[in-house]
Amino acid sequence: MAESTSSSGPPKGAGSREGSLEAPTRHAIPWKAPEFLNETALFKELERVFDICHGCRRCFSLCNSFPTLFDAVDNSSTGEVDGVDRKVYWDVVDHCYLCDMCYMTKCPYVPPHPWNLDFPHLMLRAKAFKFEQGNVRLRDKILSATDVVGNIAGIPVVSGIVNAVNRSSIGRKVLDGVLSVHVDAPVPEYHSDTYRKRHRNQVDPAAAEAAPGTTGKVVLFATCYGNRNEPGLGEDLAAVFAHNGIPVVLTRDERCCGMPKLELGDLKAIEDLKNFNIPLLAAKVDEGYDIVTPIPSCTLMFKQELPLLFPDDPLVQKVKAATFDPFEYLWLRHKAGKFRTDFKQKLGKVSYHVPCHLRVQNIGLKTRDVLMLVPDTQVEPIERCSGHNGTYGVKSEYREVSMKIGKPVVRKVAEGGADHYSSDCPMAGHQIESGLETPQAPEHPFRLLRMAYGL
Repeated sequence: MAESTSSSGPPKGAGSREGSLEAPTRHAIPWKAPEFLNETALFKELERVFDICHGCRRCFSLCNSFPTLFDAVDNSSTGEVDGVDRKVYWDVVDHCYLCDMCYMTKCPYVPPHPWNLDFPHLMLRAKAFKFEQGNVRLRDKILSATDVVGNIAGIPVVSGIVNAVNRSSIGRKVLDGVLSVHVDAPVPEYHSDTYRKRHRNQVDPAAAEAAPGTTGKVVLFATCYGNRNEPGLGEDLAAVFAHNGIPVVLTRDERCCGMPKLELGDLKAIEDLKNFNIPLLAAKVDEGYDIVTPIPSCTLMFKQELPLLFPDDPLVQKVKAATFDPFEYLWLRHKAGKFRTDFKQKLGKVSYHVPCHLRVQNIGLKTRDVLMLVPDTQVEPIERCSGHNGTYGVKSEYREVSMKIGKPVVRKVAEGGADHYSSDCPMAGHQIESGLETPQAPEHPFRLLRMAYGL
């Protein structure tokens, strides 16, 4: 994230606003460099980038960071960024949930363009500065501590109490009053019978068949959510993989991938989680396993964010090279003629929401492509943000905005007349569910695929 020599706009001779036609590249994040958390240097870069964004405004329809910035500029005394109160800068930062869509789909000034914009990672830098200054709510620390919360809420007796409280209107009002978690926001159930307890590999690893791009056997990073909140995710994935002759094993232990801490700006906590998870996963790679996760955000963490935070760690790079989105993995197997199509049941029409953290992986719509292999199945992708966005959509102060962001998705699902609606991100699926007037639960793509197989 190179610094500009100018805080008032683009560097001189930096090129035109026509943008770059070259593929975007990403710089490593120099988070341990002294200037990274230097307040003067940070605000100089914020002013430079905000000035370019103000002059472009292509991202006005994405998250609420951009309307917040543009409205502040328009209402300022100068009509420019220099007239905006710096307090507004933090509102812009807080509305960014690091979806990466501006970088990957909208901004014409990302590297290798000389203006060198990386809005999400600049927001990450600001979040890290804010965290280091101690300007973080206890609520946000709790919501990002998925391992700790899951371990406590997953205790057999405790999980029943937590789930009962979360289902009651009184309990939700208390939760809102204590932690500012909106009463209407979807909150997950907790299971003491976790996926890691349930898991049984069904295929002999020695019988695995390699195919171009894959080894034919995988280690599943279950994820905090997949382990304690929806263990059925891992069960459905493992059943489909087993049906295709793919062994699915687990590491001896795992912790959070770190994405919630990234949203918080707690980079040291991410390093601790990396130091725990990466050696375990890398050891499995050395044994000949590929890596998949059932949550796009966790996949993105291993494929992009950790490699950019720790570019000189060879184990991180090894894990990156071996990590796949699970439907990307199945599609590679299909191209090699090793994906079974002995489906027993059609799916009909499916409204399929494509999560942001899957879209920015630049692998195409592999979930749609695999589901479309089921006979008499029509998949209509919805490439818009659901508004959930990690912990953003459950916070009371952002709930209304998050539902506004996700309204087009909810409308398309409601009006689509589909037999099923689905999202690779289960949390996004439940966000959509919370906006539907006629209640209908989401079904994860792996649940749909398992149904089609008749498993």
